[in-house]
Amino acid sequence: MPFAIYITRDFDQMSKVAADIVEADICEKQAIKNEYILGLATGNTPTGLYKHLAQAFNAGRIDARRVRSFNLDEYVGLPGENAQQRALHPESYSYFMVSELFSLLDRKFCETNVPWGTLVDQEKLIEALEQCPDCYEMKGTDKGKAIVINNHAEDFLRMIKEEILDAYERKIASFGGIDLHIVGVGGRGHVAFHESGIPFDAYPVLLVKLDDNTVENAVTDGHFAAIEESPQYAISMGAELVYRARTVVLLANGTRKTGPICDSVLGPVTCDVPVSYGQTFVDKGGMLVYVLDEPAAAGLLARRTEVEARGYQIIDVRDQHCEQAADLAFYPISI
Repeated sequence: MPFAIYITRDFDQMSKVAADIVEADICEKQAIKNEYILGLATGNTPTGLYKHLAQAFNAGRIDARRVRSFNLDEYVGLPGENAQQRALHPESYSYFMVSELFSLLDRKFCETNVPWGTLVDQEKLIEALEQCPDCYEMKGTDKGKAIVINNHAEDFLRMIKEEILDAYERKIASFGGIDLHIVGVGGRGHVAFHESGIPFDAYPVLLVKLDDNTVENAVTDGHFAAIEESPQYAISMGAELVYRARTVVLLANGTRKTGPICDSVLGPVTCDVPVSYGQTFVDKGGMLVYVLDEPAAAGLLARRTEVEARGYQIIDVRDQHCEQAADLAFYPISI
């Protein structure tokens, strides 16, 4: 079954079921190859999963030393005088990963990678974009735009394209691609900073001019004290690159995700809802697993007949206890 949708009671059960799915895949792959390539997301949604996963690593059920990780995205424009200060900023995704996963591990991953957004000075980026408007194209139908730098760009923009964007894609490919990618879903159906309206073919690793709402929400949610401190740009895997992974495990919880989740499964494949690309991924033979809490799944449950008519399987584990999740995680899926 290439697409399975797990329905869980709440955040805690969602986290446990998702962690068991990830653990099972790592265990299976580590039995047949030396190194496992794990894709990671930031945000509140995967934090519970990461705590369970750290316990599995520390208990020795899976080997952290044979895992290499690649994160989805990172801000450009964090406060700080240099790349080191920006990477250590408490709102950087590098800092988040250390706090929420990497520091919990008794034995560390063989390597961790976060897109190198902290290397980019935002003021210098803005100046380069203003001085060389012919060196790039803005792509997107909404407020968030991908800045696609052309091959004729020079100096700073050329460095970003070749040494940050292209280099990150090449590095992932050099290790054979990602075995399993953990992703969340944004309130408008976006994945990472592939914002609504950015075309799927814009670029594998994106330089993104953030939607004004994204910038404002970062302040409203308390991540930054003022709009002037909130980053205006980010580096992000595009949805097409995310879904090159052999398996994608998508987590969603809460009523804010109900609409985007339903649209991603039953609506058209559209860049207005970037996670809808998962349908294309499944059609190409990829393994897609949704792990949803009850509120996030409400739209799909209301249209269960339509979901199953498409050949997608809904697996309801709300009546199961969390400690049973490991036995259920891959039943009846074979990855």
